[in-house]
Amino acid sequence: MPSLDKPGGALAPTTTVKWRFPSTHPEGRKFAAGSAAVTLFAFLLGWQFVGWILVGLTIWIFAFFRDPIRTTPRGDNLIIAPADGLITMISKVAPPPELAGAEGLDATEYTRVSIFMSVFDVHINRSPVTGRVRKVAYIPGKFLNADLDKASEDNERQHIVVETGAGVRIGFTQIAGLVARRILTFVQEGDIVEAGERVGLIRFGSRVDVYLPAGTGPRVLLGQRAIAGETVIAELGVQPELVGISQ
Repeated sequence: MPSLDKPGGALAPTTTVKWRFPSTHPEGRKFAAGSAAVTLFAFLLGWQFVGWILVGLTIWIFAFFRDPIRTTPRGDNLIIAPADGLITMISKVAPPPELAGAEGLDATEYTRVSIFMSVFDVHINRSPVTGRVRKVAYIPGKFLNADLDKASEDNERQHIVVETGAGVRIGFTQIAGLVARRILTFVQEGDIVEAGERVGLIRFGSRVDVYLPAGTGPRVLLGQRAIAGETVIAELGVQPELVGISQ
């Protein structure tokens, strides 16, 4: 929040930020409550060993559904990471058929940036750009390892297309993983979203693919970690030439 430190009561920009414990998303509270109830029951029955295992499970569930506040860089041409996780694939591909069409992406080549979320990452997904949601398409499927390339075609997934004010459409796909069993969306077609705004979540390990249009290259490298709502993964119309080293 801004402070009133300037003479005359004018707003001065905040220069410090205090760490705060992340809240738990409402979607996870029912799982945490159920796990806590089973944990209590185990202790009441005298199952100490099982009870302490369930204590650890309950803590992990709270952590899995954590929903931290993120500070999103502003810029009309910036594309922000929609997910926390590891950049595992960067490749030139055609868009999935479900992303194409009148309200979707053109049938041209895109750069796909894949972000793999382990069970230890935050699983709240965010919009990569500001604009109007033009398309939401849910596709049932398998539950292969989300780190595999074919998971983008075979797994349960949900495609979302957001059109910016300049008419550029950015598509991204939530892909269920090996142990994921449900993809949730918080938006629907026609909604206006801000870059970094929460748009959905995937339960228990998964992946998000972002499709960058022609003429736009990634500003991230394989092996880097992305932070949803904060990491700039690309800038429209810019082809950066990045090199890196894992160390």
